[in-house]
Amino acid sequence: MTEWRFRTDAGPSLIAGPCVVETDETLLRVAERLALLGRSLGIPVCFKASFDKANRSRIGAARGPGLEAGLAALDRVRRNTGLPILTDVHETGQVAAAAEVVDVLQVPAFLSRQTDLLVACGRAGKPVNVKKGQWMDPDAMAGAVAKVRAGGATEVAVTERGTFFGYGDLVVDMRNFERLRDATAAPTLFDATHSVQRPGRGVEGASGGARECIPALLVAAAAAGADGFFLETHPDPAAAWSDADTQWPLDQLEPLVRRAVAVWHASRAA
Repeated sequence: MTEWRFRTDAGPSLIAGPCVVETDETLLRVAERLALLGRSLGIPVCFKASFDKANRSRIGAARGPGLEAGLAALDRVRRNTGLPILTDVHETGQVAAAAEVVDVLQVPAFLSRQTDLLVACGRAGKPVNVKKGQWMDPDAMAGAVAKVRAGGATEVAVTERGTFFGYGDLVVDMRNFERLRDATAAPTLFDATHSVQRPGRGVEGASGGARECIPALLVAAAAAGADGFFLETHPDPAAAWSDADTQWPLDQLEPLVRRAVAVWHASRAA
């Protein structure tokens, strides 16, 4: 499998893809565009999609195809495009099967204190990305990363995805990239799409969001020291099976990432 590194000297890493595993047509359309983008900008790109979204707001919300079918779809993306693959795991029993297929395991923000899950991911022999809990101080993420490393993982990253600000909104503290890196000794990434969510304020209680704020936050994070970027993207966000209000349109992805990469390099040359 492709060896993945969250932090490189060549430029910021990019983790991107639709929120959840959808049709093969949608997955391949996104992945092929991402592969071209990575080659054009000379940055490492990892394809992201979840086989299950276990933390949906309501019982009837779309969750994805499940472990077996979802991993099979992700494997087809990998074989057709050569991109490394990242997916979420929600339970310890999913870790071994996911690690057989994907290159990077991700622990969702809501599970960032689940000891057994973090240790199991560390034992899988894969790079692990841990989303910062929306309620957690950056210093508190040191414990989450230590749990993953206790399992044996050496390639671990932490992703900032906003902090709860009152009810139904999130705020991003641009100091957190340095604070997270200092606390965890791990690369810090920025999730620009989940950071603009408005939990519980969408249609029928689903998460809404302020997609128009994504560019400003992404560019600010590039300047503030983020080591890489996380973006959910979709050919038709309004029709996305999950997080329709915050996925970035695929046909607008390249100029956004190109701008963020330019700022990333400029801020390090200053």
